[in-house]
Amino acid sequence: MLSSIVLAAGFSSRMGRPKALLEWGGEPLIAYHVHQLREAGADEIIVVLGHRGDEIQRGMRGHNLECRVMLNSLFQLGRASSLRLGAKAVSRDADAIIITSVDQPRPAEFVRNLAAAYKPARSGVRPVHNGHHGHPIVLSGNLREELMAATEESDGLLAVVRAHESELDDFPTSDDLLSLDINTPDDYQAALRRFGFAR
Repeated sequence: MLSSIVLAAGFSSRMGRPKALLEWGGEPLIAYHVHQLREAGADEIIVVLGHRGDEIQRGMRGHNLECRVMLNSLFQLGRASSLRLGAKAVSRDADAIIITSVDQPRPAEFVRNLAAAYKPARSGVRPVHNGHHGHPIVLSGNLREELMAATEESDGLLAVVRAHESELDDFPTSDDLLSLDINTPDDYQAALRRFGFAR
């Protein structure tokens, strides 16, 4: 079983409005994530919301989203709190877990190929471009409890990755997608151009 967690609980302070609701090819960015993950083969999609979560949920309506939404009331404590909540919601039967952030959109083909590169005997696989690792990352379902125990003090997801560094495979990519991270309005416009969505 392939599960996935989309982290979308942050303040979006540099953007000035919820990133999850940014228009993205005719749908909200969060809807794009869910549709691409489903197309990539994810059996289960957990979306973790926090800041302006009710507004984002309303914006998700009408987009045929097969996902489970978790509202993180502690989102202000940091990203690790959302990771814990998402991991707790993941099925115990998950063989692998895709972890991605709402501000790092990736097309289904990219995610599908990354997930296909995961080897069950290993702890996970992560994309790498020009020597730099990026997201999303695919981790073994066996690490679910470690993800549930992640804390800001221990660097959250990064701590889990560090603990299993030698057991993670690289997924080399020549694509510059890994540098795409939407934090500001300028980033957003650049990302729209990169995906061919700019008007």
